Amino acid sequence: MTEHHVKGSHVFIDYTGAFFDGEDAHDWVLSVLRDAVAQSEATEVHAHAVPFDGSTSPPGFAAVVLIDESHVTAHHYADRGMLALDCFTCGESDPDALADFIHEALCKGMPALHLVRRDRVERFLTEV
Repeated sequence: MTEHHVKGSHVFIDYTGAFFDGEDAHDWVLSVLRDAVAQSEATEVHAHAVPFDGSTSPPGFAAVVLIDESHVTAHHYADRGMLALDCFTCGESDPDALADFIHEALCKGMPALHLVRRDRVERFLTEV
C-alpha cells in the first residue's frame, strides 16, 4: 500500500436560495470571506469583488480573497439564486475551517440559503 503526502486541500460548496436584498451583496459576501481569512492562519494578499448587471455576464457577482496559500472565492448567479464557494489552501490553514466560518455567516445572514453540495478534494498528492 502506497502512502501519500497531501500538500493542499480544496473545499467546494454549492448553495441555492441565495437571493440578496439590495445591491451591495458582493461587498457583504467579500467581507464574510475576508473575515474568514482574518480568523485563520492564512494571510490575505488581495481582495476584490465585482458585481455583474447581466449585460455581458449573468447577473450576480464574483468575489475573491487571494491568500498566501491560494484563494477563497464566491460566485453568485442572482437570477438563479445559486452561490458557489471555493476554499483552497496549500499551507497550514484548514480550508474546512474557512468554509465552516463562511457557511455560518452566510446562513445567519440568509436563513433561506440551502446547502446543496460540499466536497473536499486533496491536492498535490505525492508518494511518501
